[in-house]
Amino acid sequence: MKPLRTLAALLLLILAVAGCKVKDRGSLVIYTAVFQDHAVKVAEAFEKETGIKVSFVRLPAGQILAKVRGERDNPSADVWLGGPADTFVQAKKEGLVEPYISPNAHLIDDVYKDAEGYWTGVYAGSIAFVSNQKWLQEVGLPPPQSWYDLLKPQYKGMVSMADPRSSGTAYTAFATLVQLMGEEEAFAYMKQLDEQIGEYKTTGNLPGRSVGMGEVGTAIMFSHDGIKYYKEGFRDIVITFPNEGTGFEIGAVAIIKGAVHMEEAKMFVDWALTKQAQELGKQVGNYQLLTNKDAVPPEEAIPLSSLNVIPYDHTWAGENRERLLLRWEREVLSR
Repeated sequence: MKPLRTLAALLLLILAVAGCKVKDRGSLVIYTAVFQDHAVKVAEAFEKETGIKVSFVRLPAGQILAKVRGERDNPSADVWLGGPADTFVQAKKEGLVEPYISPNAHLIDDVYKDAEGYWTGVYAGSIAFVSNQKWLQEVGLPPPQSWYDLLKPQYKGMVSMADPRSSGTAYTAFATLVQLMGEEEAFAYMKQLDEQIGEYKTTGNLPGRSVGMGEVGTAIMFSHDGIKYYKEGFRDIVITFPNEGTGFEIGAVAIIKGAVHMEEAKMFVDWALTKQAQELGKQVGNYQLLTNKDAVPPEEAIPLSSLNVIPYDHTWAGENRERLLLRWEREVLSR
């Protein structure tokens, strides 16, 4: 009997060790610019599917870039998820992200990814005017249809947008203006727009809440974030687009250079490009367009094909980001 007991004990030990291995498949740290509810859903789903423990820190895209830059010799995170590709382009230029072409990259159209695999798009969305309909009625204005509508006297102190240094949303709007108008005209416009803005927010979606609460009249932000606030109960919100043309973001995912958990990071990128991963956002009320060819976007998402979208150059915007922001700081913010 004793040998049988010994064998049984050994089998139990083997099963216990095997069980531990299943439960502890490694870990992953993500810096993300997506909404908190979306990030939680992503972390839970990936952990459930792979057994990899996930933790995340949510920051605006510009702040993620600054954090990754500051930690380049000792990275604290493995993956960067969300925020416009412009910031990823600058990160690539500075050697802050790792090239990785996922076996699932063929699921993503070439326009939504870096050819060398430094970043891959997982969603997209357009810059819009998000306005408070009640305020517009009170001051006798129709919803804005032109960039120059925001320069009308009624908008004094009633336009909101984020700081393009910290916010990927605001930088996308900024780079849109430069590509649409030309640099000199765009800076002349932004100097006038600055007179209309009460305060620059840190994060690109916060102006939408201010609009919904009636604190400001119109915000320059992503249309999908405006839809989210509307669906969450801010029913005075109305969304319009500038007739001169608007820009759009490609929200991306990348592996941070020197990631401690490199294999787990690659597994996450592979997963993030799948249909099921990209469709998670709409389950918690997020309304971006999706880049996977088979993924079904939310019904409320506004297709780029229905808008007057400029041929927005994400590579140019990323490579010129630092120069343009320094000029904006010097000529617009410091006046």
